[in-house]
Amino acid sequence: MSIQENLKTIKSSIPEHVTLVAVSKTKPVSDLMEAYNAGQRVFGENKIQEMAEKYEEMPKDIKWHMIGHVQRNKVKYMASFVSLIHGVDNFKLLKEIDKQAKKHDRVIDCLLQIKIASEDSKFGMSFEDASKFTQSKIISELKNIRVTGVMGMATFTDDKSQIKNEFNRLKFTFDALKALQTENCKLQIISMGMSGDYKLAIDCGSTMIRVGSSIFGLRNQTI
Repeated sequence: MSIQENLKTIKSSIPEHVTLVAVSKTKPVSDLMEAYNAGQRVFGENKIQEMAEKYEEMPKDIKWHMIGHVQRNKVKYMASFVSLIHGVDNFKLLKEIDKQAKKHDRVIDCLLQIKIASEDSKFGMSFEDASKFTQSKIISELKNIRVTGVMGMATFTDDKSQIKNEFNRLKFTFDALKALQTENCKLQIISMGMSGDYKLAIDCGSTMIRVGSSIFGLRNQTI
C-alpha cells in the first residue's frame, strides 16, 4: 500500500480526539511530502539536526514534534520552530528549552517522559519525581515553556498484558499529575502507543500516537 493509503487506513481507525504523529525519522523528504499531500501535518523526528533540515525544506504549516532523547546543547537548533518536545526527563533540560524559547519570544510545549517500561535502556522520570517536578517553585518561574502532558514508552515485548499494565500506569500518572496542575503545567496530552500497539494505547487513554513503519514502511538504516 502507498503512504497515502496507509495514512487513510490508520486515520479511519482512530478516534477524532487522538492526534496522529507521523514518525518520519530517516525518511526522505519525498516520503514526508507524500504524507503531507495526503493531509498529514504532524511529523515526529528523533534527531534535532535531521528535523531542522526537513523544516527548512518543507511547508511551514507543519507541526514538528521532537520525539527522541534531547541533548541540551542541541535545543537551540529547534527552538525557533519545534511545536512539541516529547522527551523531557530532567529539570536542566526544561530550563535550557525555556532559555532558548525566550530568545525566539516563544512558549514551547513539552511532555514529561515517564518511565513505565521495565527496560533500563528507556529514559524517564518516576511518578514521584514527576509530581515533585510539576510542583516545584523553580518550574513555575519558567515563562517560556508549558508542560502539556506526559509521554511513555512500553517495554518491547509481545506480552500484551504487560504493555497494557504499563499504559495504565501512564494514564494513572497523568490523572494524578493533572490534579496537581499549576500555571504552566496544564496537562492535556497522553503520548503513548506506536505502530505495534497504538490501538491498545488508545483503549488505555492515549490522546497522541507515534506511528512510523505503519505509515512509511520499515525504517531506512542510516549509513
